[in-house]
Amino acid sequence: MVVAYHGCDVAVAEQLLQGEKFRKSRNDYDWLGEGVYFWEYGAARALEFARDQARRGKLSRPAVVGALVQLGRCFDLMDTRFTSELDDAFRLLKASRDEAGEPLPVNEGKTPDRLLRRRDCAVLNYYLRWLQEIGAPYDTVRCGFVEGPPVYEGSGIHCQSHVQIAVRDLTCILGVFRPTLHP
Repeated sequence: MVVAYHGCDVAVAEQLLQGEKFRKSRNDYDWLGEGVYFWEYGAARALEFARDQARRGKLSRPAVVGALVQLGRCFDLMDTRFTSELDDAFRLLKASRDEAGEPLPVNEGKTPDRLLRRRDCAVLNYYLRWLQEIGAPYDTVRCGFVEGPPVYEGSGIHCQSHVQIAVRDLTCILGVFRPTLHP
């Protein structure tokens, strides 16, 4: 179980705190495929995300909701057992796209972080659906990301690095709370 934080609009936060269900993100660029996205132990990062979304006009008043998340059966990309499966997952998707005459999606973006992770999203969605079909479903996906500029010259630590969780099975969200955010 982890404490996780979800950046959103204040109206959405209030609905979630009143018992409304989370809605899965299904954008074609979501880094970990479809799911409800959380920052593991990252309230400040969730708020930074919500503020960035407000600057882009995607929400009006940034807010954060905390949650207790039971990872359940987790496709944990912090564990090499799972990352070693991604090459096979990619080959399965590529073969399917080749057979259908469709191009593979591409990760892209203006920064080295490639914030639009269309290929990663497609690979994970395809593979996790395939695993579900063969009777091996996963509840959550978890991964660490190096993001943003280095914290100082020559550093391997980056300003926005984080661990992100995509909850695919909403029953893994055990409860929500209003976090206390420090300036």
